[in-house]
Amino acid sequence: MPFSDGVFYDPRDRVFKMWYMGGYGQNTCYAVSHDGIAWDKPALDVVAGTNMVTHGVRDSSTVWLDLDESDRSRRYKMARWYDHYMELLSSSDGIHWREMGRTGLTGDRTTFFFNPFRRVWVYSLRGESLPNGIGRHRRYWETPDLFANVGWGPEEPPMWVGADGEDPRRADLDLPCELYNLDCVAYESLVLGLFTIFRGERNDREKPNDLCVGFSRDGFHWSRPDRRPFLTVSERVGAWNWANVQSAGGCCLVVGDELYFYVSGRRGLPGTNEPGVCSTGLAKLRRDGFVSMDAGGPAPAVERVSPAVAPGTLTTRPVRFDGRHLFVNVDASAGELRVEMLDADARPIPGFTADACVAVRMNSTHAPVTWSGSADLARLSGETVRFRFHLTRGSLYAFWVSASTQGASDGYLGAGGPGYSGVRDRS
Repeated sequence: MPFSDGVFYDPRDRVFKMWYMGGYGQNTCYAVSHDGIAWDKPALDVVAGTNMVTHGVRDSSTVWLDLDESDRSRRYKMARWYDHYMELLSSSDGIHWREMGRTGLTGDRTTFFFNPFRRVWVYSLRGESLPNGIGRHRRYWETPDLFANVGWGPEEPPMWVGADGEDPRRADLDLPCELYNLDCVAYESLVLGLFTIFRGERNDREKPNDLCVGFSRDGFHWSRPDRRPFLTVSERVGAWNWANVQSAGGCCLVVGDELYFYVSGRRGLPGTNEPGVCSTGLAKLRRDGFVSMDAGGPAPAVERVSPAVAPGTLTTRPVRFDGRHLFVNVDASAGELRVEMLDADARPIPGFTADACVAVRMNSTHAPVTWSGSADLARLSGETVRFRFHLTRGSLYAFWVSASTQGASDGYLGAGGPGYSGVRDRS
Protein backbone atom coordinates (compact mmCIF):
# COMPACT_ATOMS: atom_id res chain seq x y z
CA MET A 1 0.00 0.00 0.00
CA PRO A 2 1.19 3.60 -0.53
CA PHE A 3 2.11 5.12 2.83
CA SER A 4 2.30 7.94 1.47
CA ASP A 5 4.95 6.97 -1.12
CA GLY A 6 3.67 8.27 -4.47
CA VAL A 7 1.60 7.77 -7.61
CA PHE A 8 2.52 9.91 -10.63
CA TYR A 9 2.10 9.90 -14.39
CA ASP A 10 5.42 10.06 -16.22
CA PRO A 11 4.94 11.84 -19.58
CA ARG A 12 8.37 10.75 -20.80
CA ASP A 13 7.63 7.05 -20.42
CA ARG A 14 3.86 7.49 -20.88
CA VAL A 15 2.94 5.30 -17.92
CA PHE A 16 1.53 5.62 -14.43
CA LYS A 17 4.12 4.85 -11.75
CA MET A 18 3.48 3.81 -8.18
CA TRP A 19 5.83 3.45 -5.23
CA TYR A 20 4.43 1.65 -2.21
CA MET A 21 5.31 -0.09 1.03
CA GLY A 22 5.89 -3.80 0.36
CA GLY A 23 5.60 -5.70 3.63
CA TYR A 24 4.34 -3.87 6.72
CA GLY A 25 6.99 -1.41 7.90
CA GLN A 26 9.57 -2.44 5.31
CA ASN A 27 10.75 -2.06 1.70
CA THR A 28 9.67 0.27 -1.07
CA CYS A 29 8.29 -1.39 -4.19
CA TYR A 30 7.55 -0.16 -7.70
CA ALA A 31 4.70 -0.82 -10.14
CA VAL A 32 3.66 0.61 -13.52
CA SER A 33 0.38 0.88 -15.42
CA HIS A 34 -0.80 2.09 -18.82
CA ASP A 35 -4.31 3.00 -17.64
CA GLY A 36 -3.99 3.52 -13.87
CA ILE A 37 -6.18 0.46 -13.23
CA ALA A 38 -4.19 -2.68 -14.13
CA TRP A 39 -0.71 -2.65 -12.61
CA ASP A 40 2.45 -4.62 -13.39
CA LYS A 41 5.19 -5.37 -10.87
CA PRO A 42 8.39 -5.62 -12.94
CA ALA A 43 11.28 -7.83 -11.87
CA LEU A 44 14.14 -5.42 -11.10
CA ASP A 45 17.83 -5.77 -10.34
CA VAL A 46 17.89 -3.91 -6.99
CA VAL A 47 16.84 -7.01 -5.07
CA ALA A 48 17.06 -9.69 -7.75
CA GLY A 49 13.74 -11.14 -8.86
CA THR A 50 11.61 -8.62 -6.98
CA ASN A 51 10.11 -5.19 -7.68
CA MET A 52 11.79 -3.65 -4.62
CA VAL A 53 13.66 -0.37 -5.10
CA THR A 54 14.73 0.00 -1.45
CA HIS A 55 15.11 -2.83 1.04
CA GLY A 56 14.83 -2.82 4.80
CA VAL A 57 12.91 -1.23 7.66
CA ARG A 58 10.96 1.96 6.97
CA ASP A 59 7.81 3.73 8.04
CA SER A 60 6.02 6.25 5.88
CA SER A 61 7.75 7.62 2.81
CA THR A 62 7.18 10.14 0.02
CA VAL A 63 8.33 9.83 -3.61
CA TRP A 64 8.02 12.81 -5.98
CA LEU A 65 8.46 12.93 -9.75
CA ASP A 66 9.99 16.38 -10.33
CA LEU A 67 9.42 17.21 -14.01
CA ASP A 68 11.08 20.64 -13.65
CA GLU A 69 14.36 19.29 -12.22
CA SER A 70 17.29 20.20 -14.51
CA ASP A 71 19.62 17.60 -12.92
CA ARG A 72 18.52 14.27 -14.36
CA SER A 73 20.00 12.37 -11.43
CA ARG A 74 17.53 14.14 -9.11
CA ARG A 75 14.41 13.78 -11.27
CA TYR A 76 12.89 11.49 -8.63
CA LYS A 77 13.09 12.44 -4.98
CA MET A 78 12.40 10.33 -1.91
CA ALA A 79 12.26 10.91 1.83
CA ARG A 80 11.59 7.88 4.02
CA TRP A 81 11.32 7.77 7.80
CA TYR A 82 13.73 5.63 9.77
CA ASP A 83 15.05 5.91 13.34
CA HIS A 84 13.57 9.41 13.98
CA TYR A 85 14.94 11.00 10.78
CA MET A 86 13.94 11.24 7.15
CA GLU A 87 16.49 9.50 4.96
CA LEU A 88 16.82 11.44 1.68
CA LEU A 89 17.41 9.84 -1.72
CA SER A 90 17.40 10.83 -5.39
CA SER A 91 17.14 8.87 -8.63
CA SER A 92 17.20 9.31 -12.39
CA ASP A 93 14.73 6.48 -13.05
CA GLY A 94 12.76 5.97 -9.83
CA ILE A 95 14.35 2.54 -9.43
CA HIS A 96 18.03 3.03 -8.58
CA TRP A 97 18.44 5.43 -5.67
CA ARG A 98 21.43 7.18 -4.12
CA GLU A 99 21.63 8.62 -0.61
CA MET A 100 21.44 12.41 -0.23
CA GLY A 101 21.72 12.73 3.55
CA ARG A 102 19.07 13.00 6.20
CA THR A 103 16.91 15.59 7.93
CA GLY A 104 16.70 16.76 11.50
CA LEU A 105 14.73 14.77 14.06
CA THR A 106 11.08 14.11 13.26
CA GLY A 107 8.31 11.68 14.08
CA ASP A 108 7.07 8.93 11.80
CA ARG A 109 4.37 9.64 9.19
CA THR A 110 6.31 12.70 8.04
CA THR A 111 5.92 13.57 4.36
CA PHE A 112 6.78 16.35 1.87
CA PHE A 113 5.43 18.16 -1.19
CA PHE A 114 6.43 20.88 -3.65
CA ASN A 115 4.73 24.29 -3.55
CA PRO A 116 5.21 25.78 -7.05
CA PHE A 117 3.52 29.06 -6.15
CA ARG A 118 6.41 29.91 -3.83
CA ARG A 119 9.02 27.56 -5.36
CA VAL A 120 9.74 25.73 -2.10
CA TRP A 121 9.75 22.15 -0.91
CA VAL A 122 7.71 21.69 2.25
CA TYR A 123 8.19 19.02 4.90
CA SER A 124 4.90 18.09 6.59
CA LEU A 125 6.31 17.02 9.95
CA ARG A 126 4.61 15.02 12.66
CA GLY A 127 4.08 17.10 15.79
CA GLU A 128 3.25 15.52 19.14
CA SER A 129 0.47 16.55 21.52
CA LEU A 130 0.91 19.93 23.20
CA PRO A 131 0.19 21.02 26.81
CA ASN A 132 -2.58 23.36 25.57
CA GLY A 133 -4.72 20.39 24.58
CA ILE A 134 -3.84 20.29 20.87
CA GLY A 135 -3.26 16.68 19.94
CA ARG A 136 -1.10 15.23 17.22
CA HIS A 137 -0.63 17.90 14.54
CA ARG A 138 1.69 19.10 11.76
CA ARG A 139 4.85 21.18 11.98
CA TYR A 140 6.29 23.00 8.97
CA TRP A 141 9.66 23.32 7.27
CA GLU A 142 10.32 24.82 3.84
CA THR A 143 13.45 24.94 1.69
CA PRO A 144 14.23 25.75 -1.97
CA ASP A 145 16.23 22.51 -2.17
CA LEU A 146 14.69 19.34 -0.71
CA PHE A 147 18.14 18.04 0.21
CA ALA A 148 19.63 21.23 1.73
CA ASN A 149 18.90 23.31 4.83
CA VAL A 150 17.08 20.43 6.50
CA GLY A 151 19.07 20.03 9.71
CA TRP A 152 16.46 21.64 11.94
CA GLY A 153 16.61 21.40 15.71
CA PRO A 154 14.03 19.41 17.72
CA GLU A 155 11.73 22.41 18.43
CA GLU A 156 12.70 24.62 15.49
CA PRO A 157 9.95 23.78 12.96
CA PRO A 158 6.90 25.93 13.84
CA MET A 159 3.45 24.54 14.48
CA TRP A 160 1.48 24.51 11.24
CA VAL A 161 -2.01 23.02 11.38
CA GLY A 162 -4.06 20.52 13.34
CA ALA A 163 -7.57 19.23 13.87
CA ASP A 164 -9.99 21.27 15.98
CA GLY A 165 -13.46 21.30 17.49
CA GLU A 166 -15.08 21.57 14.05
CA ASP A 167 -13.86 18.08 13.16
CA PRO A 168 -16.73 15.75 14.11
CA ARG A 169 -16.10 12.96 16.58
CA ARG A 170 -17.03 9.37 15.84
CA ALA A 171 -20.06 8.39 17.92
CA ASP A 172 -18.49 5.06 18.89
CA LEU A 173 -15.30 6.71 20.21
CA ASP A 174 -16.34 10.26 21.23
CA LEU A 175 -12.74 11.51 21.34
CA PRO A 176 -11.24 14.80 20.11
CA CYS A 177 -9.84 14.50 16.60
CA GLU A 178 -6.15 14.82 15.76
CA LEU A 179 -4.29 15.40 12.50
CA TYR A 180 -2.45 12.20 11.60
CA ASN A 181 -0.94 13.35 8.29
CA LEU A 182 -1.27 16.03 5.62
CA ASP A 183 -0.37 15.28 1.98
CA CYS A 184 -0.54 18.19 -0.47
CA VAL A 185 -0.20 18.99 -4.17
CA ALA A 186 -0.72 21.97 -6.47
CA TYR A 187 -4.01 21.60 -8.33
CA GLU A 188 -5.15 24.35 -10.74
CA SER A 189 -4.71 27.69 -8.88
CA LEU A 190 -4.33 26.42 -5.30
CA VAL A 191 -2.76 23.83 -3.03
CA LEU A 192 -4.98 20.84 -2.38
CA GLY A 193 -4.61 19.19 1.01
CA LEU A 194 -5.68 15.68 2.01
CA PHE A 195 -6.03 15.70 5.79
CA THR A 196 -5.80 12.30 7.47
CA ILE A 197 -7.98 12.70 10.56
CA PHE A 198 -7.39 10.47 13.57
CA ARG A 199 -10.67 10.03 15.46
CA GLY A 200 -9.45 7.65 18.15
CA GLU A 201 -8.85 3.91 18.48
CA ARG A 202 -10.13 0.94 20.45
CA ASN A 203 -8.42 -2.33 21.23
CA ASP A 204 -10.87 -4.24 19.01
CA ARG A 205 -10.40 -2.21 15.80
CA GLU A 206 -7.39 -0.61 14.14
CA LYS A 207 -7.68 3.18 14.12
CA PRO A 208 -10.43 4.25 11.63
CA ASN A 209 -8.54 7.18 10.12
CA ASP A 210 -10.13 8.82 7.08
CA LEU A 211 -9.41 11.67 4.68
CA CYS A 212 -10.86 15.17 4.54
CA VAL A 213 -10.18 17.96 2.04
CA GLY A 214 -8.77 21.46 2.50
CA PHE A 215 -7.27 24.09 0.23
CA SER A 216 -4.70 26.86 0.52
CA ARG A 217 -3.70 29.87 -1.57
CA ASP A 218 -0.14 30.00 -0.21
CA GLY A 219 0.54 26.47 1.01
CA PHE A 220 0.59 27.45 4.69
CA HIS A 221 -2.81 28.89 5.68
CA TRP A 222 -5.72 26.49 5.17
CA SER A 223 -9.44 26.71 4.49
CA ARG A 224 -11.50 23.67 5.47
CA PRO A 225 -15.13 24.66 4.88
CA ASP A 226 -16.42 21.07 4.85
CA ARG A 227 -15.27 18.66 7.55
CA ARG A 228 -17.14 15.62 6.30
CA PRO A 229 -14.93 12.65 5.29
CA PHE A 230 -13.95 12.78 1.61
CA LEU A 231 -12.40 9.28 1.42
CA THR A 232 -13.52 7.26 4.38
CA VAL A 233 -13.28 3.88 6.02
CA SER A 234 -15.94 1.26 5.45
CA GLU A 235 -18.14 0.24 8.37
CA ARG A 236 -18.51 -3.27 6.95
CA VAL A 237 -16.32 -5.77 8.78
CA GLY A 238 -14.13 -7.60 6.28
CA ALA A 239 -13.99 -4.75 3.76
CA TRP A 240 -10.53 -3.92 2.41
CA ASN A 241 -10.78 -0.44 4.00
CA TRP A 242 -12.55 -1.25 7.27
CA ALA A 243 -9.55 -0.12 9.30
CA ASN A 244 -7.69 3.04 8.34
CA VAL A 245 -7.60 4.90 5.00
CA GLN A 246 -4.73 7.25 4.10
CA SER A 247 -3.54 9.21 1.07
CA ALA A 248 -0.83 8.62 -1.51
CA GLY A 249 1.93 11.11 -2.25
CA GLY A 250 0.95 13.31 -5.19
CA CYS A 251 -2.67 13.22 -3.96
CA CYS A 252 -4.47 13.04 -7.32
CA LEU A 253 -3.97 12.63 -11.06
CA VAL A 254 -5.92 14.16 -13.94
CA VAL A 255 -7.22 11.36 -16.18
CA GLY A 256 -9.52 12.67 -18.88
CA ASP A 257 -12.55 14.25 -17.20
CA GLU A 258 -11.80 12.63 -13.84
CA LEU A 259 -9.44 12.91 -10.90
CA TYR A 260 -7.86 9.68 -9.65
CA PHE A 261 -7.15 9.39 -5.92
CA TYR A 262 -5.10 6.40 -4.81
CA VAL A 263 -5.42 5.48 -1.14
CA SER A 264 -4.17 2.86 1.27
CA GLY A 265 -6.64 0.67 3.10
CA ARG A 266 -6.28 -1.83 5.89
CA ARG A 267 -8.69 -4.72 6.35
CA GLY A 268 -7.94 -5.01 10.05
CA LEU A 269 -8.33 -8.04 12.30
CA PRO A 270 -11.63 -7.80 14.19
CA GLY A 271 -11.14 -7.99 17.92
CA THR A 272 -7.62 -6.54 17.68
CA ASN A 273 -6.04 -3.25 16.67
CA GLU A 274 -3.81 -4.95 14.08
CA PRO A 275 -3.86 -3.59 10.49
CA GLY A 276 -4.37 -6.95 8.81
CA VAL A 277 -4.10 -7.19 5.01
CA CYS A 278 -3.12 -3.87 3.40
CA SER A 279 -4.29 -2.82 -0.06
CA THR A 280 -4.35 0.04 -2.56
CA GLY A 281 -7.69 1.52 -3.58
CA LEU A 282 -8.75 3.98 -6.26
CA ALA A 283 -11.43 6.65 -5.92
CA LYS A 284 -12.60 8.77 -8.86
CA LEU A 285 -14.08 12.26 -8.84
CA ARG A 286 -15.31 14.50 -11.62
CA ARG A 287 -12.53 16.93 -12.53
CA ASP A 288 -13.01 20.07 -10.39
CA GLY A 289 -15.81 18.18 -8.69
CA PHE A 290 -15.04 19.10 -5.08
CA VAL A 291 -17.90 21.61 -4.80
CA SER A 292 -20.71 22.92 -6.99
CA MET A 293 -23.49 25.47 -7.11
CA ASP A 294 -26.67 23.46 -7.70
CA ALA A 295 -30.03 24.65 -8.98
CA GLY A 296 -33.38 23.01 -9.59
CA GLY A 297 -32.76 19.99 -7.39
CA PRO A 298 -33.33 19.16 -3.71
CA ALA A 299 -33.39 21.98 -1.17
CA PRO A 300 -29.82 23.34 -0.75
CA ALA A 301 -27.83 22.75 2.41
CA VAL A 302 -26.73 26.40 2.40
CA GLU A 303 -29.27 29.10 3.21
CA ARG A 304 -28.88 32.38 1.31
CA VAL A 305 -28.29 35.42 3.52
CA SER A 306 -30.15 37.59 1.03
CA PRO A 307 -33.40 35.92 -0.12
CA ALA A 308 -33.67 38.60 -2.81
CA VAL A 309 -30.88 36.88 -4.76
CA ALA A 310 -32.49 34.54 -7.27
CA PRO A 311 -31.84 30.81 -6.80
CA GLY A 312 -29.16 29.49 -9.12
CA THR A 313 -27.37 32.85 -9.19
CA LEU A 314 -23.73 33.29 -8.24
CA THR A 315 -21.76 36.56 -8.44
CA THR A 316 -18.00 36.57 -7.94
CA ARG A 317 -15.94 39.10 -6.08
CA PRO A 318 -14.12 41.67 -8.28
CA VAL A 319 -11.41 39.95 -10.35
CA ARG A 320 -8.97 40.65 -13.17
CA PHE A 321 -7.94 38.03 -15.70
CA ASP A 322 -5.62 37.36 -18.60
CA GLY A 323 -6.76 35.45 -21.65
CA ARG A 324 -9.93 35.84 -23.65
CA HIS A 325 -11.99 32.61 -23.81
CA LEU A 326 -14.39 31.76 -20.96
CA PHE A 327 -14.91 28.09 -20.09
CA VAL A 328 -17.09 26.43 -17.48
CA ASN A 329 -17.23 23.01 -15.88
CA VAL A 330 -20.97 22.45 -15.71
CA ASP A 331 -23.73 19.88 -15.90
CA ALA A 332 -26.61 21.80 -17.47
CA SER A 333 -27.93 18.94 -19.59
CA ALA A 334 -31.37 19.28 -17.97
CA GLY A 335 -31.38 23.08 -17.89
CA GLU A 336 -29.11 25.91 -18.96
CA LEU A 337 -26.34 28.22 -17.83
CA ARG A 338 -25.94 31.86 -18.84
CA VAL A 339 -23.15 34.23 -17.83
CA GLU A 340 -23.12 38.00 -17.65
CA MET A 341 -20.18 40.30 -17.06
CA LEU A 342 -20.43 43.14 -14.55
CA ASP A 343 -18.16 46.15 -14.08
CA ALA A 344 -16.43 46.98 -10.80
CA ASP A 345 -19.69 48.57 -9.54
CA ALA A 346 -21.69 45.43 -10.39
CA ARG A 347 -23.43 46.98 -13.42
CA PRO A 348 -24.00 44.77 -16.51
CA ILE A 349 -21.52 45.47 -19.30
CA PRO A 350 -23.20 46.07 -22.68
CA GLY A 351 -22.63 43.17 -25.04
CA PHE A 352 -22.03 40.75 -22.15
CA THR A 353 -25.49 40.57 -20.56
CA ALA A 354 -27.26 37.35 -19.64
CA ASP A 355 -29.73 37.86 -22.48
CA ALA A 356 -26.86 38.15 -24.98
CA CYS A 357 -25.17 34.99 -23.64
CA VAL A 358 -25.50 31.87 -25.74
CA ALA A 359 -27.04 29.41 -23.30
CA VAL A 360 -24.91 26.40 -22.32
CA ARG A 361 -27.04 23.24 -22.30
CA MET A 362 -24.64 20.34 -21.86
CA ASN A 363 -22.67 18.27 -19.38
CA SER A 364 -19.00 19.11 -19.92
CA THR A 365 -15.88 19.74 -17.86
CA HIS A 366 -14.74 22.41 -20.37
CA ALA A 367 -17.72 24.04 -22.10
CA PRO A 368 -17.05 27.36 -23.94
CA VAL A 369 -19.20 30.41 -23.19
CA THR A 370 -19.89 33.09 -25.82
CA TRP A 371 -22.18 36.04 -26.35
CA SER A 372 -24.01 37.04 -29.52
CA GLY A 373 -21.84 39.71 -31.08
CA SER A 374 -18.97 39.00 -28.62
CA ALA A 375 -17.25 35.67 -29.16
CA ASP A 376 -14.69 36.24 -26.41
CA LEU A 377 -13.64 38.46 -23.50
CA ALA A 378 -10.58 40.05 -25.13
CA ARG A 379 -11.68 43.65 -24.55
CA LEU A 380 -12.23 42.99 -20.83
CA SER A 381 -8.83 41.39 -20.23
CA GLY A 382 -6.98 43.23 -17.46
CA GLU A 383 -10.11 45.12 -16.35
CA THR A 384 -11.75 44.77 -12.93
CA VAL A 385 -14.97 42.81 -13.46
CA ARG A 386 -17.35 40.37 -11.83
CA PHE A 387 -18.81 37.21 -13.31
CA ARG A 388 -22.49 36.51 -12.65
CA PHE A 389 -23.78 33.02 -13.38
CA HIS A 390 -27.46 32.15 -13.88
CA LEU A 391 -28.16 28.40 -13.68
CA THR A 392 -31.41 26.48 -14.03
CA ARG A 393 -31.48 22.75 -13.23
CA GLY A 394 -27.86 21.77 -13.04
CA SER A 395 -24.50 22.06 -11.28
CA LEU A 396 -21.73 24.58 -11.85
CA TYR A 397 -18.32 23.33 -10.69
CA ALA A 398 -15.71 25.77 -11.98
CA PHE A 399 -14.93 28.53 -14.46
CA TRP A 400 -11.76 30.01 -15.95
CA VAL A 401 -10.56 32.30 -18.73
CA SER A 402 -8.12 30.69 -21.15
CA ALA A 403 -5.73 32.07 -23.73
CA SER A 404 -6.55 29.01 -25.84
CA THR A 405 -9.67 28.22 -27.83
CA GLN A 406 -9.21 24.64 -26.57
CA GLY A 407 -9.64 25.74 -22.96
CA ALA A 408 -6.24 25.02 -21.40
CA SER A 409 -6.40 26.46 -17.88
CA ASP A 410 -2.62 26.89 -17.36
CA GLY A 411 -3.29 25.52 -13.88
CA TYR A 412 -1.40 22.76 -12.08
CA LEU A 413 -2.22 19.12 -12.69
CA GLY A 414 -1.61 17.44 -9.35
CA ALA A 415 0.50 14.36 -10.05
CA GLY A 416 0.00 14.71 -13.82
CA GLY A 417 -1.94 12.59 -16.25
CA PRO A 418 -2.12 11.20 -19.79
CA GLY A 419 -1.97 13.81 -22.55
CA TYR A 420 0.04 16.34 -20.54
CA SER A 421 3.75 16.88 -21.00
CA GLY A 422 4.41 18.94 -17.88
CA VAL A 423 3.04 19.98 -14.52
CA ARG A 424 0.54 22.52 -15.94
CA ASP A 425 -2.47 22.33 -18.25
CA ARG A 426 -1.11 23.92 -21.40
CA SER A 427 -2.38 21.44 -23.99
